[in-house]
Order: sequence, then C-alpha cells, then structure tokens
Amino acid sequence: MRRRAAPGLLAGLLLSVLSDLTPAAWAGGSWVAEAPAVRAAIVGREAASEALTPPAGTEGRIREVRWRFRTPPGKGWQARLCHPAGCVALPAARGRSSVLAGLPAGEPLRFRFSPLPGQAPLAVEELQVIVNFQ
Repeated sequence: MRRRAAPGLLAGLLLSVLSDLTPAAWAGGSWVAEAPAVRAAIVGREAASEALTPPAGTEGRIREVRWRFRTPPGKGWQARLCHPAGCVALPAARGRSSVLAGLPAGEPLRFRFSPLPGQAPLAVEELQVIVNFQ
C-alpha cells in the first residue's frame, strides 16, 4: 500500500522553497548589441568601438558577458571589453566571462583594441556582445 503525502504538506513545502527566491532571482534576461568595425593603428593606444548599448529600461546586474569579433589572420592584438565601472581583458576573439558580474546591466559597453608591437594596423570587424543579467 502506498502512502500519499498530504496536499497541505506539499503546498507548504513548495511555498517555502519559492519564498526563498527573491523577485530578482526570478527576473533576468539578456541583451545583444553589435558595433561597426574598429581600426586600431597605434601600438599602446587603444581604439574604442562605438558604445554597445542595452535596450532602454534594462535593469539588474550582469551575470555573464559573451563576446565575439573578427581580426585578420596572423595579426597580433590586445583587446578589452569595458563597462563604465571596469574592464575585462579578452584573451580570444570569442569567449565569455563573469569578471563584470555584479555591475549594472543597463550601462553601455565598449570594445578597446590595440595592435601588438611590430604589428601593422588592423581592422576588427563583426563586434558583438551578449550580456546575461539578473
């Protein structure tokens, strides 16, 4: 013979679990932005992209940022993705990071590029970010 849990017990347990989650934990989303190509010409001097702007009314805190861009093959570069409150170094042309986690998701981001010493100027294209926030 199987025993069934009392409906009140299950409802109470579910309510207890859900009450531990704040509305901020339920809310969340992502935004995507693209920017035109950037030409980085001078070693040690960063060229900044146009602002990658979130939709109006975006609120919450960044959880993770994903990025991608394209550089000419064989070119050496340094790259950062910057929020008004800080930057993250980008080790590859595609990736993700939680270094900016906790910063406001409603702020614009900018890519910053410079060629490595001994490298010719480079054009960086197909700049895109995806910001996941909560």
